[in-house]
This record gives sequence, C-alpha cells and structure tokens, in this order.
Amino acid sequence: MPLLPKKPWESQAKGLVLGALCTSFLLLLYSYVAPPLHPNMAFTTSETAAPCSPAPSEPGTATPVNGSAGGCQPRRDIVFMKTHKTASSTLLNILFRFGQKHGLKFAFPNGRNDFHYPSFFARSLVQDYRPGACFNIICNHMRFHYEEVRGLVRPGAAFITVIRDPARLFESSFHYFGSVVPLTWKLSSRDKLAEFLQDPDRYYDPSGYNAHYLRNLLFFDLGYDSGLDPGSPRVQEHILEVERRFHLVLLQEYFDESLVLLRELLCWDLEDVLYFKLNARRDSPVPRLSGELYRRATAWNLLDARLYHHFNASFWRKVEAFGRERMVREVAELRQANERMRRICIDGGQAVDAEAIQDSAMQPWQPLGVKSILGYNLKKSIGPHHEQLCRRMLTPEIQYLSDLGANLWVTKLWKFLRDCLRW
Repeated sequence: MPLLPKKPWESQAKGLVLGALCTSFLLLLYSYVAPPLHPNMAFTTSETAAPCSPAPSEPGTATPVNGSAGGCQPRRDIVFMKTHKTASSTLLNILFRFGQKHGLKFAFPNGRNDFHYPSFFARSLVQDYRPGACFNIICNHMRFHYEEVRGLVRPGAAFITVIRDPARLFESSFHYFGSVVPLTWKLSSRDKLAEFLQDPDRYYDPSGYNAHYLRNLLFFDLGYDSGLDPGSPRVQEHILEVERRFHLVLLQEYFDESLVLLRELLCWDLEDVLYFKLNARRDSPVPRLSGELYRRATAWNLLDARLYHHFNASFWRKVEAFGRERMVREVAELRQANERMRRICIDGGQAVDAEAIQDSAMQPWQPLGVKSILGYNLKKSIGPHHEQLCRRMLTPEIQYLSDLGANLWVTKLWKFLRDCLRW
C-alpha cells in the first residue's frame, strides 16, 4: 500500500515544534553562560583597584605628544567603546588590522562576540583573563564600566568611542533589533517605526526584554541609566565624565574627519586608517525619518541628543585646533586612498546583497529573520602586494575574530541553529 503524502500543515507543525525546542534550548544555554542582568548595577571583579602588570618583555605605550612636528611614536594601547549602529564595525576592522599587523594583545570576549552585553563589562569576561593581565586593545561590544576596563590596560592608553545623531541611530536600531524586542511585535502597520513614534509610551516598557535598544542607546552603552529624567543634573555630570575619560569621541556623520583626528591622536600611518564601510544596512523600503517624525525621535532619545550636542560642539573645536585647511587636505588624501583600494579589492566596485556574496568567509552577520546587511565580493585577481590587505579590509567581524583566535563557541552554535532553521 503506497504511503500517503504528508499534509502541508504537518510539516509546518513539526517545524514550529522544532523551532520552539531549539529556542528553549538557546535560552537555557544563554542563561547558563551569561551573568545576571541588573541594568543599573555594575558587576565588578574582586581586584577592581589593581592595575594591570605588564611583563618586562611587553611593549609599553608610546605617549609623546602627537603631531606632524612632534616626532611621535604610534600608540598601541587602545580602548574602543564600541557603540551600536554608529559605523563601529568599520572602526573595529581598522583596530583588528592594526593589532594583527603589530602582533598586539587583544582582550576578547569568551564564547561570544560581545562581553555578555547588555550586562556591564567585567574583567572576568575576558578570554583567558588572569589577575594583573595587560592587554593592548579592547574593542568588542560591551556595556561600559570604566574601572573594570581601565584595569586591563596600561596608564596612558587611548580611550575612544563613536556616536551618531540620536534620531538616525534610533531608526537604525529599531530596524536592526526590532525582531528581538517583543515591545515592537504588537505594531501592525507597514511603517512600524512611525507607528511607534506616534505614541511611544504606549508600546515602550523600560523593563521589557531588550528594551534598551529603543531609547537612549548611547547613554546605555556608555554605562549610564538610559531612563534618567532629562532635567536631572546627573545627565550633564555623566556627559562631562565621558569627556574626561575619552580622548576622542568620533562622529559617524563625519567619519573621515574623525579618522583624520584619530590618526593624529594615535600617530598612525595613512594605511592604518583605510576602510570599507562594513555592516551597512540595505536601504529600507520605508522612507527615512524626516520632519515631525525626526523631531519625535530626537525628543524620545533626549539624553542621547544632549550627549550628541555636547560632543558635536567639542568635535569641531578639535577640528579648528587641527586646522580646517589641513583637515580638508587630509580628508581628500584619505578618500583618494580609499577609492584606490576600492578599485583594487572589490569585485564590481560596490557592496552587494547577502545573496550575491560568493565567499562564505565574506558573509556578514545578519539580523534575525531578514538578510538586510550588505557585504562584498573580493576580486579574484589581486596583486600579491595588496591581496592580504584587501582580504583583511573586507573580512566581517565574526570571521575576523575567529582569525585572531577569539573563542566564539556560543556565537557559532547560534549561527548553526539559525542556518538549520533558516532564521
């Protein structure tokens, strides 16, 4: 007797059951490997006050005054506070390349590609950490905890971060993380972002799962309470604290100018700051924020707006001190060099959709449920002088972390299950 064909609903039901079981397993796994999350409480190691103790053979930080006439030495000790949706993945690639080129010691997360975000950073989260250990570069996603981070680097390390217009950042975060923020699931219109901004308090719960992605994300990433009353004096105190702690706050909207200032601060060569735009999102079919919606998004993220206003002003003071004519020249030089590398390295000369990427090693991490992040195809024939640099400049974050020796077993397991379930 011939076997009856399976009914479509049976296959769908089995898929749903399998998906539910895998999701439950991942949640249990995550709860095992991640420390408890207390959004406004920092977790610290027992040796918080103890600085790192470099071995005599380890290279120290070069700290002379940098500048074209200063005879400076490249700085090798760097803390990059990697904020979300601010072109930080592009800057991460720059730091990966510099560290790899000079054999520097990275502080990597253990098991994942972030330091158990959104929990606060703690030294114990660093792969192969031992009390007193010193690292040259810390650059993966974290919720910033200054004392814990400072204890891993030598005195004189450069602290840098990057910020973005809060309304634009909110828009990008909403689209990228929306599928993992249950607060957005009840939104029913085609333009969910516009619907949310019409009455955000109706949909937003600060205690909701992953709610931090939907309000004042910069403030949250930097380690502060993203739900502070905008009129509280603590807001300005936190902003001034960021100014004291960070040597340079880059602006995503003026990325090239920011890299020129960074190159000056670190005394690096031009090749060290060349880049291709990584982790960029495909243009959304929904129009960008404008007019009233832009104003609503800014008002909804008022803490970030105040932070951005402060550092936008200080950024242009740094540009004035650097010299505007000199800035114009060096930005043009950087763009010409980037354009030259684009012609040498990129097949077709531009980023492509995920489905068009031919080499899996060049496939960027995608948000859950949609392949919206663009990537690149490496040219087949590249001269030996540029082949290594081209590949490194185009390698996405997860693959580059693996190449550098980071232990990413949790991230890789999650990717395997996502691929199996086609999420």
